[in-house]
Amino acid sequence: MSSLITSCSVWISEAQTEFKRVAEENVTLPCHHRLGLLEQGSLDIEWLLHVSETVQKAVITYSGGHVYDDLNEEQKGRVSFTSNFLAGDASLQIISLQSSDAGKYICKVKNAGQYEWARITLKVVEKPSKPKCWLEGELLEGKELSLQCHSASGTAPISYRWQRLSENEERAEHLPPTSRVNISNPGQVLLKNLTQMSTGLYQCIATNEAGQESCVVQVTVQQAQNIGMIAGAVCGVVVGLSLLLLVVRLTIRRKEKKRYEEEEAPNEIREDAEAPKAHLVKPSSSSSGSRSSRSGSSSTRSTANSASRSQRTLSTEATPHLTPPQYSQKETEGRETEPKKVDYANLMKMGATLVMVPAQSRAFQTV
Repeated sequence: MSSLITSCSVWISEAQTEFKRVAEENVTLPCHHRLGLLEQGSLDIEWLLHVSETVQKAVITYSGGHVYDDLNEEQKGRVSFTSNFLAGDASLQIISLQSSDAGKYICKVKNAGQYEWARITLKVVEKPSKPKCWLEGELLEGKELSLQCHSASGTAPISYRWQRLSENEERAEHLPPTSRVNISNPGQVLLKNLTQMSTGLYQCIATNEAGQESCVVQVTVQQAQNIGMIAGAVCGVVVGLSLLLLVVRLTIRRKEKKRYEEEEAPNEIREDAEAPKAHLVKPSSSSSGSRSSRSGSSSTRSTANSASRSQRTLSTEATPHLTPPQYSQKETEGRETEPKKVDYANLMKMGATLVMVPAQSRAFQTV
């Protein structure tokens, strides 16, 4: 509708239309005037967007010979005049439409005290986002399975439709006869009493006035016996691995125990071990001869030899056998406290020579 009113040299041109566009597309909002030829220096053009009844914001303006198109941060770089706005075409172009661009636009033109304007309503519709498809239920024969489909965004209302695709995905097929569509939620389809014939590729299509998007999901129905075999195989593998780990662990512990025993064996003291025996060296004839010479004896060589034989005889009688060190020491101490009495007269008759020996050899004092 347009009308033209002349009053006090003021021209008013009013036009109101409605545009509907899809998001991401471009749109041109028309605005024509006849005030450009009056005074070039006083021409003003302004586009406003009414977000609500009380809130409005500037989109683009022309004033003082300059164009200002960065007034709105959300539309910065996406708005411009489409043609020669000075000659009478001040239409607004918006590229890459967004849902926030929707609203009521007003074009105001002023020159030499005269005004013209236009009102345009812009609706931006957004097609459904790519829906998400998923399954709920068990993929077993005789069970029930639910097909779910939902788009996260898009201009309402959004309708959903499920269909089955052929093996080569070239044509659509009907859903199985046992399928049921949820009336309150068309994005949900229930497949009852699953069979091997239910296996296949299923597609969901989400549609609104702006366009459509789709997604697909694969349904593979398995037999119950196959599930049992798979479960048994899995359990067998788990048990086998557990046994293997147990054997490895026991082997390691056995090796560690053996190594520990080998390391501790040298440090143990055997209580039943026999004490080491003492070795007693009999004095030689040369030693006896030298001791006899040091004592100043004037006996002949035969007498010395006889004394030596007597000394060996006495030594053998006094010490019939060798004993361990601990017992030898006690006998030695006993002999020191109670020396054995020797018949020196008989020894002298036998031709023995009395020799003094050091204290270390008291066990064999009489030679």
